[in-house]
Amino acid sequence: MVFSSIPFLYFFLPAVLILYFAVPQKFRNTILFLCSLIFYAWGEPVYITIMLFSTVVDYTNGRLIAHFEGCEWKRKTVLVIDIIINLGILMFFKYSDFFISNINSITNSNIALLGLALPIGVSFYTFQTMSYTIDVYRHDAPVQKNIISFGAYVTLFPQLIAGPIVRYKTIAEQLDSRRESFSVFFDGMARFCLGLAKKVLIANNVGALWDLISATPAPELSVISAWIGIIAFALQIYFDFSGYSDMAIGLGKMFGFTFEENFNYPYISKSITEFWRRWHISLGTWFREYVYIPLGGNRKGKAQTYINIFVVWFLTGFWHGASWNFAIWGLYFALILIIEKTFLLKLLEKLPHFVAHIYSIILILLGWVIFAFDSLSKGFAYFKAMIGISSNGFIDASAIYSINSYAVIFIIGIIASLPLCKKLFDKYTGRTRYVLMGILSLISLAVCTIYLVSSAYNPFLYFRF
Repeated sequence: MVFSSIPFLYFFLPAVLILYFAVPQKFRNTILFLCSLIFYAWGEPVYITIMLFSTVVDYTNGRLIAHFEGCEWKRKTVLVIDIIINLGILMFFKYSDFFISNINSITNSNIALLGLALPIGVSFYTFQTMSYTIDVYRHDAPVQKNIISFGAYVTLFPQLIAGPIVRYKTIAEQLDSRRESFSVFFDGMARFCLGLAKKVLIANNVGALWDLISATPAPELSVISAWIGIIAFALQIYFDFSGYSDMAIGLGKMFGFTFEENFNYPYISKSITEFWRRWHISLGTWFREYVYIPLGGNRKGKAQTYINIFVVWFLTGFWHGASWNFAIWGLYFALILIIEKTFLLKLLEKLPHFVAHIYSIILILLGWVIFAFDSLSKGFAYFKAMIGISSNGFIDASAIYSINSYAVIFIIGIIASLPLCKKLFDKYTGRTRYVLMGILSLISLAVCTIYLVSSAYNPFLYFRF
């Protein structure tokens, strides 16, 4: 089940909200836990056992770490076991066939692939459960003694499928004590409708164009078509993922939770360093706190700092998928970040903002080419089409058709990726602001509903991660 679907919008969510607010506060975590299991089982009834297993394992290990307070080697042993179990689950389901395929290629063997389906959201909830035991071990968060409350955290359906990655310490107090209010609920509803509009009205439309262009053999694309295609992908992945994050944050507010922001207008960045402070913030924060800093961060000299950056970004890329293009994508940005850290950032700061912005956008778009194609050869062919080495001329009839057909949605997408609309809306306060929010939310919901009823095209990119 996805948020941008009729069953969720008009059946599941209203039913959960009615149940949630009908029961006393002490039973609300139980309602969230059970309803979240139903939400997950809707699409993955078999793999719900894995989620329950992770819940029990991490809950138990958190209690053990607290129980062994004063005996460091026991605490550390439990933590290591917990990390091994969590990463083992992730590696088995997500990367088994990748490693088998590579072994077959290197050794000319014929080991059968397992053909395992990837449990939805496993990359996200695995990182969340690990954050719990690590935070308890570090004394950054209290141990959760109520397994239902902990289960509600692990399975929390608003952000279960694709984040944001909610570290336990950021909502530990909210799990045990939170206050729901009409104003916060209303803000959450408006945020949800904003995310829904970004996903359904922008991401889905530009995504259809990207599907068409990416399915065309690269040598048959003109230079302009290739650039239009990757810009469409850039808009699709941003509005798809940030839209989902908005919906998750909005749903969290409706149930009394405050999740951290996951996107902050990344396409206005004037460097790649700035871009990664604005894009998928929760993932960057997770890797910084649980990998980069434990490796030594920037405290052990330049050489070790650069090694740490490469390690973190290789893992960041590999986290996205079991394919070499994702690892290369991570290393691509690691190299750029190191170059910026070494000298380029100082130069970019001296340049006019529009020049630095163009520099960033070009590198981001080139990175999306690496990301978008699982096949390295297809990605390389697309690169060649973009620079005219192997393409169908500079511009062709298909490019002109794309421009004529998608110009409006491109303009809307570009404007919506800027903070302009937010700045204009923030000028309104008090009652006027709430009336506008209500009107815009109802219009968004109505238009999205019409679109969802009339269209079968409703992909979600981050399901595969």
